[in-house]
Amino acid sequence: MTPQEYAQQKAAASGSSFYYAFLFLPPERRAAITAFYAYCREIDDVVDEVSDPGVAQSKLDWWRGEVRNAFAGQASHPALQALLPHAGSFGIEARQLLQVIEGCEMDLTQTRYLDFANLQQYCHLVAGVVGEVAAGIFGQTDPRTTDYAHKLGLALQLTNIIRDVGEDAVRGRVYLPIEDLQRFDVKAHELIKRGTTSDESFPQRFEALMRFQIERALQTYDEALALLPAQDRQAQKPGLMMASIYRTLLHEIAREPQLVLTRRVSLTPLRKLWLAWKVQALGRL
Repeated sequence: MTPQEYAQQKAAASGSSFYYAFLFLPPERRAAITAFYAYCREIDDVVDEVSDPGVAQSKLDWWRGEVRNAFAGQASHPALQALLPHAGSFGIEARQLLQVIEGCEMDLTQTRYLDFANLQQYCHLVAGVVGEVAAGIFGQTDPRTTDYAHKLGLALQLTNIIRDVGEDAVRGRVYLPIEDLQRFDVKAHELIKRGTTSDESFPQRFEALMRFQIERALQTYDEALALLPAQDRQAQKPGLMMASIYRTLLHEIAREPQLVLTRRVSLTPLRKLWLAWKVQALGRL
């Protein structure tokens, strides 16, 4: 298996919505973003799939060394072997890949976030930087597009947090800011128990909390789109596809917010493909 085939397999196997946005890119850009996404999946999997924090930390440390070696011309992992040939063409820097590791590393030591500002820093590392790299691969020409990419990354990550409330809580991670939990009188232990409480007021409290989170995420998408310079709108269509898919997902969750506690709400592959095609063909979300 070639490094390129490995990256393609890694990206496709994840079942992520990102894969549908990649389909419409020219071959070189598609190969670059697929390899970058495969790298991000590798780092994310270390934290999600390794139960021993010490082992996970050792693996992340290995990846740090691997990134430095790769930019010195000695990549050994197929994900980086697939990515590095594109680094020069699309301005991909070791700094950015290391920031992705730094963000995922936070999951090993931090399971709560005091306020939204605190959460935003985490989101910047695990999603804003990803958006920054992706914007360059897609064909960014205006420096202001970086601000759009950071904001869109935040919106996408907030959507992931909303979708995965139940899954994350089982792992002991509660990304919803403590200040928000207190505002709506929802306890972390109620989330960890996935709402299995005798308190009859929980569904109402939880729904109010989630509607607040959904509204903030939707507003963040609006803010991101307002930051995208007109001259880069055509090139950044893959990001707009992601915005369309994830905003639609938020509206689905809003129909029955309680579901995120017990299962992952998702869109069908056909619906994702339709939303992506609509952006590609019609240029609108």
